[in-house]
Amino acid sequence: MDEVAVVVAHSERATLRVGDVFLKVDADRTRLERETEAMSLAPVPTPEVLWCKPPVLAVAALPGTTLGRLGGPSTGSPAAWAAAGATIRKLHDAPLPPRPGRAGRDVVALAAELDAECAALVAHGVLPADLVTRNRQVAEAALRPWAPSFTHGDLQIEHVFVDGDEVTGIIDWSEAGRGDALYDLATFTLGHEEHLDDVLAGYGRDIDLDVIHAWWSLRSLLIVRWLSEHGFDPFAPGCEVDVLTSRM
Repeated sequence: MDEVAVVVAHSERATLRVGDVFLKVDADRTRLERETEAMSLAPVPTPEVLWCKPPVLAVAALPGTTLGRLGGPSTGSPAAWAAAGATIRKLHDAPLPPRPGRAGRDVVALAAELDAECAALVAHGVLPADLVTRNRQVAEAALRPWAPSFTHGDLQIEHVFVDGDEVTGIIDWSEAGRGDALYDLATFTLGHEEHLDDVLAGYGRDIDLDVIHAWWSLRSLLIVRWLSEHGFDPFAPGCEVDVLTSRM
């Protein structure tokens, strides 16, 4: 009998693996609807949807492995990273999906959220004030007008699978929708700056690196407290706090 493995679990949702099937349990029906819709529209490889009966979505496992994880060593050849960049570009060039996604948050509201979170990080002693202040300055470059693209919205390195130098699929589409393409690129390369050039070579478009750096800072500032409160460790080597420190 196959064992049940907990892939990730917190108060909002959980993912279980049973053999070659992943079961995603999410109390928010909208996220499940967004995920299945995005996978049906995305012109890139995605997992096969086996069935969806809210609050559970069942998808088939993808072949291959990820290129690494945040806080861990990266794997794969430069060609594999470039292939990931080319796949991301194909997604961003696709016709826009009907809904805004996580990468498409209003700039004014996002700035207000960032300022409130920075104040909380300092007030609660989570991070030093100078570290927060410097990264808030860096993050400012991300708060600018942008043309909407079809974005994944949570394109962590663990969500892109490759086999050799070929991308076999992208998972976890619950945050997908219209958004800022550079948010996806920054999320994918977070903590793996050494592969940014390979990714951009495959992406094939000139990118404002200051905006990529800004999204690294902005995303990390916004998520440090949430991670700490949900059983994750943003202070682990190579993770979000190290990303923030690198901007100093």
